[in-house]
Parts: sequence; C-alpha cells; structure tokens
Amino acid sequence: MAHSSSKILSIILMVIGIGLAIWAYMASDSVTSHLSSALTGSPTDRVMMFYIGGAVSFAVGLYLFIKNK
Repeated sequence: MAHSSSKILSIILMVIGIGLAIWAYMASDSVTSHLSSALTGSPTDRVMMFYIGGAVSFAVGLYLFIKNK
C-alpha cells in the first residue's frame, strides 16, 4: 500500500510542478512582468518563484517516481 501511495504522491508532485511552470509562463506575459523586464532586464520575483517551485516540485516527484519503481 505504501508503494502505491508513494507513486501517487510522486505523480501529483510532477503535475503540480508542470502546473506551476505553466502558471509562471502565463504570469511572465503580464504587463507588470513586461515592464519589470524592460526596466531591470530580469523577470519579476513572483514569476521566478513559480518557475523555481515548479522545478523543485517536478524534480522531487520524478525522484520519488524513479526511486519507487
């Protein structure tokens, strides 16, 4: 039972990671993000946190998925 629940958790984490990356991509297309990029040359902190959170969530989910094969 623990094996299947761990596999479900890993899949959920990967889906959340993909969702956060998509959300970050959509947020980076906002007017505020474009203005911030034009002035500072880098994306907003909010967008970066979504990308980082998505990457970490996906990486942890992938690690758990591979570990529990």
